[in-house]
Amino acid sequence: MTSASYRARRGELETYFDRTAAEAWKRLTSDAPVSGIRATVRAGRDDMRKTLLSWLPDDMHGMRLLDAGCGTGALAIEAARRGASVTAVDICPTLIGLARERAESRQGAGEIRFSVGDMLDPTLGRFDHVVAMDSLIHYCATDMVTAVEQLAARSRGAVLFTFAPRTALLAVMHAAGRFFPRGDRAPTIEPVSNDRLSAMLTAGGRILLGRGRRVARGFYVSQAMEVLPT
Repeated sequence: MTSASYRARRGELETYFDRTAAEAWKRLTSDAPVSGIRATVRAGRDDMRKTLLSWLPDDMHGMRLLDAGCGTGALAIEAARRGASVTAVDICPTLIGLARERAESRQGAGEIRFSVGDMLDPTLGRFDHVVAMDSLIHYCATDMVTAVEQLAARSRGAVLFTFAPRTALLAVMHAAGRFFPRGDRAPTIEPVSNDRLSAMLTAGGRILLGRGRRVARGFYVSQAMEVLPT
């Protein structure tokens, strides 16, 4: 069960990524030249993706992975190269179409099933690991925690996700970002402090926290968190 606020924000994100920002994200996730602002976001996302992949097994043969909010599919493709059977889901049909195109030339023993839909849909099944890279950062803390709990309930292993850490620097950057051209702006994110989020996740005693790492590259600031099965 998802909240009304989760569903409302999901609808806003679907509209933004599918109608407004699809072309920008196509360029951002390629080798095409981008603005200085977007270049820092590209570098930060590359660093974060490498971090999350380093927390997954090198050999994923026989494992099921959920890439929750897969975007253009870069992480899903790498996991499939390690042998994983990947379910890659995103709310944006345009990005899923692009991900399918890019995956056609991949090499590896695994497979990817791309799907347009909600990453919290229980019909997606159960998994050995779940990754949600920068797909929960637009939701309020309560909805984020609920989402992580639901994903953890469907994972036999770790759930790896990212959030926007509440810092003075990030607040200044967001304020400054209002003065940039609209095409360089990202959707509103919901910063939350690491201490508050950790306390909310562990309050019920059903979740254990593992590794964490913050990536800060110019206008990209995101923090990775590992949730372990109890």
